Formats: sequence, C-alpha cells, structure tokens
Amino acid sequence: MERDIPIPSISVLRCFEAAAKHQSFTAAAEELGLTQSGVSRQVKELEDQIGAALFRREGRGIRLTHAGKSLSDGLFSDLSRLRRTISQAVAAGETQELLSIAALPTFATRWLVPRLGDFKARRANLDLMLYSRSEPFDLVEQDIDVAIHFGANDWPGAKLTPLCPEDLVVVASPGLIDSCDVGSETDIFNMPLLHMTSRPHLWRVFQKTVPEVPVPVQKGSYFDQFSLVIAAAVGGMGAAILPTYLIEAELGSGALVRLANVEDGSGHNYYIATPQGELSTPAAEFLGWIRGQVSRRI
Repeated sequence: MERDIPIPSISVLRCFEAAAKHQSFTAAAEELGLTQSGVSRQVKELEDQIGAALFRREGRGIRLTHAGKSLSDGLFSDLSRLRRTISQAVAAGETQELLSIAALPTFATRWLVPRLGDFKARRANLDLMLYSRSEPFDLVEQDIDVAIHFGANDWPGAKLTPLCPEDLVVVASPGLIDSCDVGSETDIFNMPLLHMTSRPHLWRVFQKTVPEVPVPVQKGSYFDQFSLVIAAAVGGMGAAILPTYLIEAELGSGALVRLANVEDGSGHNYYIATPQGELSTPAAEFLGWIRGQVSRRI
C-alpha cells in the first residue's frame, strides 16, 4: 500500500527544480530571486517530507542522488506543462499567441531580456514565456519552442541553427589594472585570476599565447555562474576571461577594461535549438529577429 504523501507546495518544488537544473543552490537562488540559504531550507523541507536525500555534496557543488534524479525527471516536464496550461487558460478566449523560450541564465539576463522589448513591440498579440536552462533537454517534452544553446553542434532530438561564435576577452577593473601595474599581456598574470567552474581551461588556453609565464593558472577564485564572475571582476577581485556578449555594458562604461583577446579553439558556438519539423510562425519570427540582433552587433 502506497504512503499518502501530501503534495509539496509550488514554492518548494520550484526551489528543487531550479537546484536540480543548475546543480547549484547559489545559481537556483539567483534564478528565483531568493537567498542561497532560503533555497537550501526549501529543499531540506522537501527531503523531510518525502523521507529521502535529494542531493549530495560533491566538491564545490551538489549532485542529485538517485531519489533526486527520479523526482527531477518527472518534475521538470510536469511543471513545464502546468505553467503552459495556466498561461493558455489565462489567454483563453483571446487571440494571443504564446512563444516559450529557454536560454542560458546569464545570456538571458544580460543580453537577451534587455532586447526582448524590441521583439515584443513587433508582435503585440504575442505573449512570451522565458525559462533559464544550462544544458540540452527534450524540447517537445518540456513544451519549449526555441532554446539558446552554447557548445558543440549536438542536441539530440533538436534542430540547431548557428547563431554566432563566442568572442572571449581578458578583462579587469581599472583599479586592479593600475594597482598591479599591468602594461603587457605578461603582466596580466600578476593579477588574481577568476575562473568559471564549467570552463576551467580558459586561462590555460590563454597562457599558451604567453609562454614565458610560469604562473600556475589554476589558482584563484572559482564561480559557477558567469554573472558571479562579472560581479567579481567589476569589484576588483581579479582578472577574468568573459564573452563580450555578457559584458557590453561594463566595457561601454569603463567598469571593465579589455586587455587581450582569447581564442578558445573548442569550436563551440551559440546556436538556436528548435524541435524537429516545421517552425511555428512566432518561432520563425523570433529566429529571424535574434539573428538580426546579432548581425547588427557584429
């Protein structure tokens, strides 16, 4: 006989969903506008309610347990369908169309969302739903029309359309540059270095272009979101290697200074991922619009 387990609150499930998606309480808190401890408490409440551990600590991050993976597999699609159903119910009887978009969290926050008003102004009868996603997923199962992907040209079950290459640069705050007396690329390594946990190789790649530098570039501070690296760089914590798409405002204002270009050499690019088959009219219009935004920038 199955136990009668009360259904957890939506807020608890959203915290678990975000933490499972990012494999990080910090990134989940950033997405939801909560504190890291708040997300942790909500997840602990869910674990107590179902009587099983959902995450385990692993190095600087967290990983789903078997029970957590089992719950997340069903929950992602269930919550996505629930959101879609509610949105469709709200729009019932109206002529509104709906376009659901998934994008990398920092790319969405710093590049896409500030421009979406331009796209929305062209389609007054179109409602948008924006989700943050960091890894490939089943577009059809989660009812997503368009996703922004960075990486290899590989997304099972999806059609990938090239969007643009990644333009990486070494940057630092003016104050840090002055205090470390940086006058050449060699001097960059006199500054503390900031790293993305998902791309720890970037400093080693850049170091190969400055071979006389013997510094162990793996040392420094690590962050699991580009938004955190940007904040640390602006605050003078160290030099960072960042995509220019994410720091246009900081470069424009002088809060960060470009010191060198970096060739990653991975062949990774930005892509638009869509379900196989014919695109809906809103999805096709969005694809044309975002490619136009990128081409104007280039």
